[in-house]
Amino acid sequence: MGDSSASYIHMLQHLIEKCLTFGMTKEECMEALLKHADIKPVITSTVWNELEKENKEFFEAYNQSRSKDDRMSEEEMTQMIKMMISESKSDD
Repeated sequence: MGDSSASYIHMLQHLIEKCLTFGMTKEECMEALLKHADIKPVITSTVWNELEKENKEFFEAYNQSRSKDDRMSEEEMTQMIKMMISESKSDD
């Protein structure tokens, strides 16, 4: 894989993170990136799946919060971020 492929995937990961910020489902994200960035859904799906594998706990919490009321409350988001920060500090 060349540098251009790596930077493309990095850019795509950033776009997927933006979709997550807006509380989108995988399908909504694939549709949005196809429409606005001309990225094929199969590519978005593949990168999303890789992110899911690498960040299981985040996606489990994210998917649970979506099924509850489609959006995370500000309080839940703050709690999750605090938890992620404390976990990353304990990993060092």
